[in-house]
Amino acid sequence: MFVPLYDHNRLDHVTRPYVNYAFIGLNVIIFAVLQRFGLGETATASAYSHGLVPSVFFEIKELPAELQVLPDYVSIFTYAFLHGDFWHLSGNMLFLWVFGDNIEDALGHVRYFFFYLLCAAAGGLFYTLANFGSDVPLVGASGAVAGVVGAYLVLHPKVMIWVLALGRFPVPIPAGLVLGFWVGYQVFNAVFGPESHIAWSAHIGGILAGCLLVVFMRRRGVQLFD
Repeated sequence: MFVPLYDHNRLDHVTRPYVNYAFIGLNVIIFAVLQRFGLGETATASAYSHGLVPSVFFEIKELPAELQVLPDYVSIFTYAFLHGDFWHLSGNMLFLWVFGDNIEDALGHVRYFFFYLLCAAAGGLFYTLANFGSDVPLVGASGAVAGVVGAYLVLHPKVMIWVLALGRFPVPIPAGLVLGFWVGYQVFNAVFGPESHIAWSAHIGGILAGCLLVVFMRRRGVQLFD
């Protein structure tokens, strides 16, 4: 795929996107403190106690008593603040750093907060429906981040994004092209791809939620499609 580095897209309404900063910081802190950097039994236990397990969410099964630290329905949000390893975390946070500030600018601080959580919930719901009865926990901010990417694609398809091509060469590409390809890649793998540890269905749920929600949650006067 591609690595986003920077976008030529100024902020028009907010001085600093501190909600986006807070989400990034919270993900990093939880990974370090709660998950102990993704190492050992603590990380595994947190994936079940705070991650989204379809069979538990739909009350088909119950977690062991020592892992029942939150109501089952809360996991539709909490899973999005856990990560499997450092690269999982860093990839999601990089996308959030590059694209999240402009979505917060377009929505405002409060609405961006709820937008992010709703995209996470949509991604989680799609995952549970696609994997109904599964005991495999879902973790990661990918559903919420996919919502941010979907919203960015609806708002700013003409903005130039610097991406790292072939892992070495920074090149500017229009957002509509590079993010459109990214969305297509998620859909292809969700429909035709082999079984994978990547939760493609969560990405699809997040993308759909982001594309739809941004239309109704944007500030008055914010244009669609640049």
